[in-house]
Amino acid sequence: MFQLDKNEVKHRDLNWLSFNERVLQEAEDENNPLYERLKFLAIFSSNLDEYFRVRVSQLRQIKKIDKSLRKKLALRPNKTVKEILKEVKKQQERFGRVYFDEIIPLLAKEGILIKDDSQFTEDQLKIVNEEYAKNIAKFLKPKIIDLQKEDELFLENTTIYFLIVFKDSDEFGIVNIPVDEYGRFFILKNEGNQHYITFLDDIIRVQIPNLFENREINGIYEIKLSRDAELYIEDEFDGVLAEKIYESLEQRNVGQPTRLLYDAAMPSEIHKKLRKLLGLGKIDMMPGGKYHNFKDFFSFPNPTDKNLHNETIEPIKHKVLEASYNYFETLSERDISLHFPYMSFSYVEKLIQQASEDEAVEKIKISLYRVADESLLTSSLLKALKNGKEVTVFIEAKARFDEKNNIDWGKKFEDAGANVLYSYPKIKVHSKIMLIQRREKSDLRNYAYIGTGNFNSKTAEIYCDHALLTADKKIGKELSRVFDVLEGKLIIPRAKTLMISPFSTRLEFTRMIIRETENARLGKKAKITAKMNSLEDPEIISLLYQASNAGVEIRLLVRGFTCLVPGVEGMSENIYMTSIVDKFLEHGRIYIFENGGDEEIFFGSADWMIRNMDRRIEVITPIKDPDIAKEFKDILEIQLNDNVKARIQDAEETNKYIKPTKGEKLIRSQIEIYNYLKKKHST
Repeated sequence: MFQLDKNEVKHRDLNWLSFNERVLQEAEDENNPLYERLKFLAIFSSNLDEYFRVRVSQLRQIKKIDKSLRKKLALRPNKTVKEILKEVKKQQERFGRVYFDEIIPLLAKEGILIKDDSQFTEDQLKIVNEEYAKNIAKFLKPKIIDLQKEDELFLENTTIYFLIVFKDSDEFGIVNIPVDEYGRFFILKNEGNQHYITFLDDIIRVQIPNLFENREINGIYEIKLSRDAELYIEDEFDGVLAEKIYESLEQRNVGQPTRLLYDAAMPSEIHKKLRKLLGLGKIDMMPGGKYHNFKDFFSFPNPTDKNLHNETIEPIKHKVLEASYNYFETLSERDISLHFPYMSFSYVEKLIQQASEDEAVEKIKISLYRVADESLLTSSLLKALKNGKEVTVFIEAKARFDEKNNIDWGKKFEDAGANVLYSYPKIKVHSKIMLIQRREKSDLRNYAYIGTGNFNSKTAEIYCDHALLTADKKIGKELSRVFDVLEGKLIIPRAKTLMISPFSTRLEFTRMIIRETENARLGKKAKITAKMNSLEDPEIISLLYQASNAGVEIRLLVRGFTCLVPGVEGMSENIYMTSIVDKFLEHGRIYIFENGGDEEIFFGSADWMIRNMDRRIEVITPIKDPDIAKEFKDILEIQLNDNVKARIQDAEETNKYIKPTKGEKLIRSQIEIYNYLKKKHST
């Protein structure tokens, strides 16, 4: 396994916290509308939950493998977990300050007041008691826990509970807070211009003495347990090492606890008893506030008539597709690019809808990584089957946290007659691809779709992604080979145009980075510009360092975590990196190589990560159409010049905003891209 020196690389899990800090910065940004700031607090909280379930869980499990193997892998999980918890604590304190010192007063200024159980008036108490009896009580499962009995207490993952402490007792009370069944917030009766909202937690808290009659209650504390998700060791380690790690973890309890968040007001002797009861270590205990699961603020109600969110954008109408009654005729003449959420995902749905009704269409093949709920896309695929089309659907059964929904949809498609394929062992299908085969003059013509985002109309409203629709013969032929691999008809797809992981992507990116390095040494134009979600692959990082030292100008835009250390003299001084966190989630991947003046532009589903190169089916395509190539380059250039929402990613991980110089135009790239595309498609 390729290794970089520790000074040449950042730890991915520590740097991920730097990414989540950028999310927290958006919650702190006073320029954001109030409910957008609340949304970023919810994103921060949701991100952190998943992080503990997946990344911290993996570190904890690696602690259990043989010391000799840990040494070989250069892993120091104990040290890393301690550093993580130290940083998380600092960020949580910032989180608390933003919420209590800024958000709550600003809500009050807008006439929105959050009341807890101690502040209820008699009228409000009557209202919440009626609501409890009518709509909440039926969901509660109060229970007495004997502290002397092991395995007596089981807490569901990320579900919030009340822990009730009784006076002079060897028992605890436990009550679930049924957010999934009821919702987190309740709007109390408005009084004039004052709007009162309370947590479900506070409605239940009032009732706890009635749930545990004849017991003297000493304390009520909210708790939440995070349990680990499935480990994906093979995403990061070579096959043999991955097997050894799994062997070392044979006795591992799936779903074991990784973090207990508890009310910091809880007395130390109580959380010691709780820790023992749950079999947790000191390092697993995380003090928090009175309320947990701030991810529920995604659904925080706005009882006023004020717009406290960002202005909604009207999707840009694609000037070619809007005028097209037959997408296949249009695509036979030219390539089409789409950019979400600036444009509507309905164009993709209409393409599939037309394919389902077009008599000349014989086959539809599609890869679904995160399947949406009932949608025009899924109904069109089912309609295609009814109309006698051959439909092949590859469902990624290991899409983290979407496994059940994906498998349920797989069964629906199977029952309707589709050829449904599922994950390969130890490899995911992450590519966002579709192939429609249409009979034209006795031949089957390929119409290809390659994108960076999921076939999901909901995420397409909040994720910034790109897509290419093309009838290019070479791209269509090679994409059909990718589906042949998925269908088990081919082992290796031959490709000269597309980059296909795990077969050729690493080789091609390596070749192009080395070419830029050699061009720089020869005094030719040499530049690499790349946008991605995450940057972690050690071989790619090493090649970028070599390119930097040879004089290649390297400009990177990385939204999430990065293991590359930029701007270090003698190692990466020619590498400049920024990150953008804004209203929409940046999710696209674009790669541009100068190639001595004969520029090449690519985009697709793969980041520069080990898993995207070696352990997933990914597709990266060149952009052949000059107008579309210019469009992609212009969009990326706008993002590289962002001086409102871009942060500098430096060696010190300062996350400093790029500040415009005096008189310089303010460029908030997501707004500028919208205006750019709107202008282009209105002329």
